[in-house]
Formats: sequence, C-alpha cells, structure tokens
Amino acid sequence: MITELKELIRLCKDELHDREYHAHHASILTAEWDSISLWFEQHDIMSFDRDSAFAYCDEAIGSHIIVDGMSVSQKKRLRALRMLLSYQETGDFEFRSPRVEYDFPGATGDIIQQYLRHERDKGRAEKTIECRCHALCEFNKYLIGKGIGFSDLGVNEIEDYLSLVANGSLSLRHNNANHLRQLFHYLYDLGITAKDHAIFVQKDQYRRHCKLPTTYSDEEISRIISAVDRSSAIGKRDYLVLLLVSEYGWRAGDVVNFKFNQIDWDRNKISFEQSKTGIPIEFPLLASIGNAIIEYLRYGRPESDAPEVIVAHEGGKKGRPLSPPTMHSIVSRYMREANIAYWKEKRHGPHSLRHSLATNMLKKGVSMPVISTVLGHQRTETTNIYLKVDVERLALCAIPIPPVASPIYKGVTDI
Repeated sequence: MITELKELIRLCKDELHDREYHAHHASILTAEWDSISLWFEQHDIMSFDRDSAFAYCDEAIGSHIIVDGMSVSQKKRLRALRMLLSYQETGDFEFRSPRVEYDFPGATGDIIQQYLRHERDKGRAEKTIECRCHALCEFNKYLIGKGIGFSDLGVNEIEDYLSLVANGSLSLRHNNANHLRQLFHYLYDLGITAKDHAIFVQKDQYRRHCKLPTTYSDEEISRIISAVDRSSAIGKRDYLVLLLVSEYGWRAGDVVNFKFNQIDWDRNKISFEQSKTGIPIEFPLLASIGNAIIEYLRYGRPESDAPEVIVAHEGGKKGRPLSPPTMHSIVSRYMREANIAYWKEKRHGPHSLRHSLATNMLKKGVSMPVISTVLGHQRTETTNIYLKVDVERLALCAIPIPPVASPIYKGVTDI
C-alpha cells in the first residue's frame, strides 16, 4: 500500500486523466489534493493512512463523512480526501462520500461484524453489504439499548424493533426484516442461537404494494446505444455492456462476472449461474452480442489474464474486472449523451434497462412465462409487477360504467 502522499496524488492524477475526467472537475480535485499535501507538510506527518486522513478531516472539514449543514466547498474537500484514501486502500475511487459511519459495539456487534465478513467472503455485492451494515447497525443499537442479546429475542422484541425502525414505511420494514432473517439463519447455522429466530420475523404484503418499475421505450434505448462512440476502445466496451443489459436484461453483477468459459461459440449460447440467485440460466448468443464481443476482444480489450470478458481500461484498475458502480456510471453517461428526457429524475442504472426489456416485451405480446425465463426469475409471480406498467392492456380490462337508468342500480337510493 502506498503511504507516501505525493506519490499517491501523482497516481490519482494519472487516474483522472485515464478516466477522461472533465478538465474543470479534474482541476478542482487536483487543487484540493495539493492543499491536503500542504497540510500534511505543515503538520510534519510523513505517512498517509486512514488515521492521518481523518485527522485532516477533523481539523480542516469538521467531519470525515457527509453531515447536515456542510457547505459545498467542504463536501468537495471531503470528496477529494476520500478519493485518495479509497484509491490507496482498494485501487479505485470511492463511489460517493458516505453520510453515515457504522459502529458495532458490544458482543452482539462483534458477531454482526463476523457475519458481514462472512457475507463478503461469499462474494456478496458491496451494495448489499452496505445495506446490511446500515440495517444491522440500527438493530445492534436497539439490542444494546434494551440490554438484551440474540438469545433473548422473541416475536414481541422483533416486532417492536421493526415497528420502530420502519416508522410506518412498508418498504423499510420489508428490507429490514429480510436482513434480520439472513442474520438469524447465520446465527442458528453456527450454533450461536439454539433456534432460528427467523421464524419470529412476520411476513408482510410488500410485493402487493411495491412501486412501479422505471422503464424506457425502445426508441429511447436505441438512442442510448447509438450515443456510444464505438471507434474508441472504451466505446467498444461500453457498447457491449449496454447490449448485455438491454437485450438480455442482465443484472450488473452478471455483466461484471461474465467470463469466457460461459460462451459456447459452437452451440451459439451463453450459460451461467446468476450472481443474485445462483440459479442457472441460458441465453442464445445473438449476432449483435457475438459481434460486439469479437470487436471488443480484437480491438478494445486491454491485455489481461482476467477470466472476465469485460475489464477496466483506466489506471491502476486496468485489466481488472469492472465493479457494479462502474456499470451504473456507464449507463448514466450514455443516457445523458442521448438527451433522454427526465433521466435524472428517474432510476437510470443498468437495472432500469432490465425493467425496460421486460415491459417492452410485454407490450409486444410476449407471455409472462417467457419474460420470466428471460429475466431468470424463479417464480412467474415475481414478473407480475410489469403488468402494472402496461397501461394499454390494463385499459382493456376496464368495465364500462352502466348508464344511470340501468336496472343494475335498482334499489340504490343514493347515487
């Protein structure tokens, strides 16, 4: 790990150049990094690490996470500092500066941290880990506040916690309940608890009330794909990424984990186990996808021993697999360049193109079981949410209102 600050800053500046950061944005970050370097010299601190970085934050910014009331200049300074720190620790820039810091005190906190490490070792997506950190941090605070441990839990305690943390929100209750179930399964499997407390987590009706998925039309998706400059190496990569999520409906995790051994060129198919569910799935190797893969491998992909087809092109991450946040950035970039209306106000990551594929297939008359198979859903019921956005077909289900003189109203005195 690089601890010499000036060398770290030099590498990060090169990274900005490789990633083609806008000149104005890059100049702001560079100026902040120079100010950070000056502060370290003035305080005679020779090594840059998490402790010294947070010491700078406490003095120069007042916090090492985003807090209410923080000015724009403070946020920019914090962003610059955390980019240095995340690049030092992971070889990549932190996706965004966090607003919360997770602390797990006590014996229950130690076990929860053990569980979170277990989840990371299983290859769980970092976004999922972050969500679990937040949910279980709040749960640990509840346990400590009540002075109880895992073995003391029952229906009343768990219901009390879920009612408290959800505060009337069905989605918050649903998500927190799911995180608790997974934790309780882990505690029981390891013998930490004598019974699986997941049985005490009552089920809800969240799926019946879930929100409509964000979708884009076929014409908008075509514009997004056409916005890619396919003459560059990165353009060839991004074009392949957009095809995989828009024509196959792959999740971000499936794209970044897409490997050479999953392609059967002789039989024209792609098969793998889904990153989210572990369920095997198979796709026909479409001509558009196959040609995009070949073009990327011949003229775009950097030299790399990685088994993944799609890799990073920038700086220290060059030749390494992409991360899911990068997938979000790729899709967002071309939505912006394609001038898609109101894309910022809607969901605009790779999952929105997955939703769009399902909805547009439904509008073309494709049956629900086929759509479910394409998306890799285990149950057709999971796919039923897309029925809500097919307004034209829903309109066909409407029953006309009888005229007032109709016998159907006979006996009704107050119309």
